[in-house]
Amino acid sequence: MIPARSARAAALLLAAACPPVLVLPAPVLADTLIDHVEGLSFTRDGTAERFTGFVIGNDGHIAQVLRAGDKRPARVDYLLDLKGRVVLPGLVDGHAKVLELGLTALTLDLTPAKSLAEAKARIAAYAAAHPDRAWIIGRGWDSARWGQEALPTAADLDAVVADRPVWLISADGHAGWANSAALRAAAITAPTKDPQGGRIERAAPGAKPTGALTETALALVDKAVPAPRPEDRDLAFATAQDLILAKGITAVTDFGTTMEDWQSYRRAGDAGTLRLRVIGYAEGTDAMSLIGGPGPTPWLYNDHLRLSGVALTLDGGLSTRGAWLKAPYAPTATAAPTVTGLPRLNPTQLRNLMSRAGIDRFQVAVEANGDAAAAAALDAVSELSETYKGDRRWRIEGLERLDPADAARLPAKGVLPGLRPGDASPRAASTWPAASLVKNGASLTFGTGASSGSPSPFAAVAAAAAHAEAEQVTREQALAAFTAGSAYAAFAESKFGRIAVGQQADFIVVDRDPLLAGTAELAETKVLETWVGGRKVWSAPHQ
Repeated sequence: MIPARSARAAALLLAAACPPVLVLPAPVLADTLIDHVEGLSFTRDGTAERFTGFVIGNDGHIAQVLRAGDKRPARVDYLLDLKGRVVLPGLVDGHAKVLELGLTALTLDLTPAKSLAEAKARIAAYAAAHPDRAWIIGRGWDSARWGQEALPTAADLDAVVADRPVWLISADGHAGWANSAALRAAAITAPTKDPQGGRIERAAPGAKPTGALTETALALVDKAVPAPRPEDRDLAFATAQDLILAKGITAVTDFGTTMEDWQSYRRAGDAGTLRLRVIGYAEGTDAMSLIGGPGPTPWLYNDHLRLSGVALTLDGGLSTRGAWLKAPYAPTATAAPTVTGLPRLNPTQLRNLMSRAGIDRFQVAVEANGDAAAAAALDAVSELSETYKGDRRWRIEGLERLDPADAARLPAKGVLPGLRPGDASPRAASTWPAASLVKNGASLTFGTGASSGSPSPFAAVAAAAAHAEAEQVTREQALAAFTAGSAYAAFAESKFGRIAVGQQADFIVVDRDPLLAGTAELAETKVLETWVGGRKVWSAPHQ
């Protein structure tokens, strides 16, 4: 997670925008039978459980699960006949950035751009449509997906917007793209030194910056951007909720929660508009202490909000050559053959931060994308687990490249791997380690990585199940990783993640059976209804 992410979507100038009025349906007040469904739920190991109906109690929890041939309750207060539609547990996104998703939707979203030319056209159109905005802020570009090795430059941006600063964050959050005006506003010049764990891209050592920055260097521009107001954040969260619920996600792991984010979630909870379940992992130990104080918070607002732990970022991503590798990257016209990535913390710093969290029983989640970073994180867990006993559920996120030896070490140390199957760059596609982790007994957690665009969990499931044969997982395993697996990773397995007695009645109605659809059809699965705690919180138009 890049520090000061609150600044990235700043200068929104949303004063004229009115937050949507959310009208929630009345809660279920009595036993309700949901019947005549083609139901699927999954255990953590990927075992599929079929059912044909279930009863929701007046507390919003599942009171009974019914299978073919089971006798239905003699009396219930309400009956909902779904006429054979497919029902799944609400999806649990194991890794996303909730406020960034909403802020991006309200600014410039470059996710759809398939080339540099298309990105520039979208930037020019957006700037023309918003002449009053002092900064052009956006997110979602990916030069690797454009098929270009070099990161984009200030000159590329200056050609379309030169009259005001432009600051655009990459899809993975590990790189930034500034025009010349933004570099001037941040006072970044040829003598400016690279910060620890970051890089100001230059054509040659000592040359003026090209306009691309990676990892901790993003903070140099972030600090120059006016921060969003609380009302901007609240509108962004309302927007993010709609985007997330529309994709069938009923609970989300917010990786890198700031105090400002937390206050926005609390305001929504106090106002009764918190429909999504949010599990926060604080952006560093300072935010962890401010939000949680002496330890993880209790579940708030009927299991809708909790701070579980801390998010620590050890390295960058493969797509920007920031992932910390054991062997150098292949040389390119712009990168020397000695580049091995950008570790943002040394081993002592990592252990100190993990220990600070472990003392107060905060759960630790470390983003480690390269094989050297994963090994370093595992070494730290091995050492600290001797001191911090009990069920800690250490998490390592990203794992875009993993040494086979470490794939075996990871479950042995009780570490939960968090993967983002729909977010892998072309450089990571050949090294994605899902099946290796499963073979070694790991319990998978899947996330969309969503911080821009729209989260696509079913596309991610299709990608995981259609991966190269050596690392392919079954659809059942992929869906388990997006439900029971992600709930378990957040200590929420007793709350949600399955259709089972005692669980919160979080479920979705979809338009096809994900185990029977073709790969392309699976990726295009449409969510028809989303229910959280026994109440419908989203439905597709004309349903």
